Amino acid sequence: MLIVMHHHATDAQIDEVIKAVEAMGLKAEPIPGSLRTAIGVLGNQGYVDDSTIRTLSGVRETIHVSKPYKMVSRDFHPESTVVNVGGVRFGDSEKPVMIAGPCSIETEEQMMAAAEQVKSGGAQMLRGGAFKPRTGPYSFQGLGIEGLKYLQRAGKAYGLPVVTEVMRIGQLEAVCEHADMVQIGARNMQNFDLLKEVGKTRHPVLLKRGMSATIEEFLAAAEYILAEGNDQVVLCERGIRTFEKTTRNTLDLSVVPLIKEMSHLPIIVDPSHATGKRNLVTSMGKAALVVGAHGLMVEVHPDPARALCDGAQSLDGIGFAELMKDINGLFEYLGY
Repeated sequence: MLIVMHHHATDAQIDEVIKAVEAMGLKAEPIPGSLRTAIGVLGNQGYVDDSTIRTLSGVRETIHVSKPYKMVSRDFHPESTVVNVGGVRFGDSEKPVMIAGPCSIETEEQMMAAAEQVKSGGAQMLRGGAFKPRTGPYSFQGLGIEGLKYLQRAGKAYGLPVVTEVMRIGQLEAVCEHADMVQIGARNMQNFDLLKEVGKTRHPVLLKRGMSATIEEFLAAAEYILAEGNDQVVLCERGIRTFEKTTRNTLDLSVVPLIKEMSHLPIIVDPSHATGKRNLVTSMGKAALVVGAHGLMVEVHPDPARALCDGAQSLDGIGFAELMKDINGLFEYLGY
């Protein structure tokens, strides 16, 4: 339920409503707005009897919300959230952010070369995987802590905030120490214990959509993070599993405008994992920006033919520079 206060409601009246909600055994989440305050009611398993709440001084109306996600919803938070990652800002009022770098961190030299390429191409953030969730147990699993150090050094050397994936709770402290943003990958989107712990860190989070997740499940996963107090969450569409085998996944660009209507959180698109083909990354990346994505995450490797992971979908430095040339032209058309 959402309790909307009158624009002239006093702090004392707001506090009275919060106490009334808490007396019902529920959690009250104040949402200050430019004109009035709203109060989200969380923790209910069913319909909330609002008869006593509606009669309290300062209450304008109550709105029943049946969605499994509430704090993520625009019903509870009409204003768009801006997520700040080391000075790089994701949100409706900001220019789309370009995140680029290799799928896996292989050596310090490789990360430095990748960072130089994506920085000179115009990226604002650097990505790289130190802990790799692979389909087969014999594939390269990443360098772990040593990889995190390489990523951090490369980011600092080229002035790029860095993002990397965490796979389990035991890795979270190290990832937060070395990275500016924590990524929850598609395979962990419904690892609810991990989502809760990430929510407690207050560290910026990149949450990828699960391979077969509905939009409701995607937003409900984000709700786990916000419910623990962390609203610095960026969503990421990376393609879903369908019957089609020509591409790695099926890129669902409709999710971008839909989520912008349904949620206040920023959303970016990963055309590399979505398509699995480097020749499709540019066209699908531009299409994502046209439908309103707040940024892209693209895989870039200094030598894709020798990449230990996902070389077929990775651009080299020249390919990334060409992508950015096209995107900068598109930015002019879109008014950025």
